[in-house]
Amino acid sequence: MRSDAREVAFKTIFSGLLGGGLGKTARANLYLKTKLNDEEKMFAERLVSVTQEHLEELSAEISAAVTRFADYRIYPADKAIMLIALAEIKYFDEIPPVVSVSEAAALARAYSTEKSADFVNGVLGGIINA
Repeated sequence: MRSDAREVAFKTIFSGLLGGGLGKTARANLYLKTKLNDEEKMFAERLVSVTQEHLEELSAEISAAVTRFADYRIYPADKAIMLIALAEIKYFDEIPPVVSVSEAAALARAYSTEKSADFVNGVLGGIINA
């Protein structure tokens, strides 16, 4: 299921934002723990790769969309979630943007604050509707 692959991608990007990063061995262990099949692993790897490749651009787009907060005030979990969702929206043509936003809100509900799902949904919705 791609939701599980997104979760692994989120954990990888989140770890990177905190300065650690997950190497291939750690990601392989996450794949085993999450029981991702080969297709899901490939999706997670592609999502991480595209997000990392376009990190500056994606971060700038999020910062521009969040006008009431300085970038450093955005929770790292929320930022990681929005980064992978925005990477999907911009670079994964086969995935409808509404699916990416919905999946991002679900990750925010699971991994961030009580208000994060609405925040993530609002920011990403504003970006795709601009």
